Amino acid sequence: MRVLVAAFAVSLAAGFAAAQDYDLVIANGRVIDPETGLDAVRHVGVSGDRIETISETPLEGARVIDATGRIVAPGFIDLHAHGQNIPSGRMQALDGVTTALELESGVLPVADFYARAEEEGRPVNYGAASSWAHARISAIMDTEPDADTYWFFRYIGDPRWQTELADDERLNAILRHISQGLDEGGLGIGILLGYAPEVGRKEYHAVNALAAARGVPTFTHARFLSAIEPQSSFEGFQEMIAVAAATGAHMHISHLNSISLSDIEDIAQMIETAQATGVNITVEAYPYGAGATGIGAAMFRGENWRGRMGGIGYSDFTVRGEPLDEERFLDLQENEPGTGIVVHFLNPEEREEDQAYLDRSMLFPGGAIASDGGPWATEEGRLDGDVWPIPEDAHSHPRSAGTYGRFLRMYARERAVIDWPEAIARVSYNPALILQDAVPQMRTKGRLQEGADADIVVFDPETVSDQATFERPAQATTGFDYVVVNGAVLVDGGELDTAILPGRPIRGTVANEG
Repeated sequence: MRVLVAAFAVSLAAGFAAAQDYDLVIANGRVIDPETGLDAVRHVGVSGDRIETISETPLEGARVIDATGRIVAPGFIDLHAHGQNIPSGRMQALDGVTTALELESGVLPVADFYARAEEEGRPVNYGAASSWAHARISAIMDTEPDADTYWFFRYIGDPRWQTELADDERLNAILRHISQGLDEGGLGIGILLGYAPEVGRKEYHAVNALAAARGVPTFTHARFLSAIEPQSSFEGFQEMIAVAAATGAHMHISHLNSISLSDIEDIAQMIETAQATGVNITVEAYPYGAGATGIGAAMFRGENWRGRMGGIGYSDFTVRGEPLDEERFLDLQENEPGTGIVVHFLNPEEREEDQAYLDRSMLFPGGAIASDGGPWATEEGRLDGDVWPIPEDAHSHPRSAGTYGRFLRMYARERAVIDWPEAIARVSYNPALILQDAVPQMRTKGRLQEGADADIVVFDPETVSDQATFERPAQATTGFDYVVVNGAVLVDGGELDTAILPGRPIRGTVANEG
């Protein structure tokens, strides 16, 4: 009998110890995994930086979070995050983002980007593409690039890099720069074609051919921004589809909503038809009728450019929330071309047809939600370093703070045009799918299942909402109770933990080199 009792005690102790093995348990939440279709109340056990189990029965761990009445989902993946610094990442974490990638623009040198981020630390996972714009400016202007997304703003009003055709020598230099960026871990090739719409078609084809040979995507800002032919948005998309078909490159289209304008239905049908014939095209969009860039951009110059954008007025451009008039606009464009502006190209709040245009982009089959958010700045300059909180008077586009809360609020809760599993797929699983063929790290992100990375969000579906406005953009999203990055609780009870920076690099691989 003593032997049996002793054996039972040992067995009980072993079982109790095993139950304590989880570092973190998220209990009683509505667990949604877009890949497997799981949508049920479950208990999530995390050990280290991995999800170890999804259980129907309760678990025990060093810390247990009660997620009753909450949705537990994979961390959100932003494919279009220009704010690659600590304060920007913190604001995005409060919007459910656990991975923020700089893909449309990219950077050069890529190695410097990763080294800087690792030295400073990041709140969320990070990564970048190799930048065509940086490479082109370097080759045409004979200058060394800086591994900062906004380095190209120094040249945003300079027509030399935007118009000069690259001869064989300079084209080879551009391709060498880009290739080196891929060798250093770039996640693909970012192509800001819309900022230099007069460059040669052969050059764009060559860059995509390079991407196809290396097995990486390209992330393109389309060549034109116009509802009037020739040189229309439709023509820009037509070029991207043709190049993808001709080279075999994976063509990812950046911000479908802001480039398509009122031609979105024709453009969407064209993309869907190309996809159906096997052309590898993916898309993203953000839930606002306004974009942001530098006032010196090429899209705001040329004959009848305002008419080509649908009759946009100077007062539709704002700087730090203040509308511009023609005099102020032209003065800034001439003398301060890098000035950040917000441009209102749709008004979905007041015009049903504009909301329909936006919806067609947002709900494109298989599409991803991506913020196109940027860094934060005050009158003294851009915020950088270990800064928190972001000052209330700091300026940026509200998408830098509220993209995901806005999307969930508008599309899943208030308007209910998609269900919660579909909404979660668009912010987590779809972005992971877009990248995973070229970036193996993404195969364990965007999922909530055993073996996946412990990037997890816990939010209240009844209250999650953006707070950022165009007048007061520095307002964090509410409703995200917990945000876990690589197993570390970064947002805890709705409060940001500024003592930790758990973000890790997402790197491309040179194994795909052809």
